[in-house]
Amino acid sequence: MSRIRFSSVLLGCVVLPASVSAQLRPLEPMDWAAIETGATRVEMRVGYLSGQRASLAGTEGRLLEIGELRVTIPVRGVLLELAGTPQRYLFDEEVFAPPTGDARPPSSDRRRHDSGDYRVGAAFRLADLDGSDVVLRFGTRLPTTDNRIGLDRDQTDFYGLVGGRTARGRIAIAAEAGVGIHGTRVSTYEQSDVLLYAIRADVTFGRLVPHIIVTGQNDLKAREIRGNEDLGEMRLGFTFGKRRWFTASAVVGLAEFSPAWGVLVGGGFGLQ
Repeated sequence: MSRIRFSSVLLGCVVLPASVSAQLRPLEPMDWAAIETGATRVEMRVGYLSGQRASLAGTEGRLLEIGELRVTIPVRGVLLELAGTPQRYLFDEEVFAPPTGDARPPSSDRRRHDSGDYRVGAAFRLADLDGSDVVLRFGTRLPTTDNRIGLDRDQTDFYGLVGGRTARGRIAIAAEAGVGIHGTRVSTYEQSDVLLYAIRADVTFGRLVPHIIVTGQNDLKAREIRGNEDLGEMRLGFTFGKRRWFTASAVVGLAEFSPAWGVLVGGGFGLQ
């Protein structure tokens, strides 16, 4: 019951500060350590991303993310996920298209500031087979952004994925794929369905675990909808520590509307 009350309070904190959603970042990959340990985990990350395009604003620049914040809580075999990005700052450096979706043009200080996006989700372990896990994951991204700022769409998204992870010796491989049902800012085309994917490899050296992650989304069509473009990025980094950890990753964009490069740094702790 204490975990359920804590979940309710945290959910309120996540939902109430409303304000952001064009889609700057892909859905964060599954926290496989939460499945493996079965413990409550709290983590926070900051990011600096260069060459990031804000589609609705029609600008490109440097993005500073004070987030993401993610809490995973096991409740009777279900892993609850409450997450979001508390603050985002985009410093406009280049205009590549006129603003759309009611987004405003660049201001005199060339800075855009918003919060979000926030999501609520759950994951179920479908199978545990000799060191391999199969997981069903689903949830929603909430319409907590301000489309006038131009960093996100202010639309509700739903996602559902199936993933698996297997570990052999020092090496662990994980992958997940599924569908995202995303709202748009186009009145004549109100929904964009995309393929969501993530692939991760870890190599364990005691408390040090280097990783490589490829994640993104693709609607498998040639046309593009402003604010709903394909995204893709590769992250190369490491995690140090188990119950308390530090993590850092270098980011390289693999799609036009993903950052050219960036750095993600964060940490967290687990609660039994």
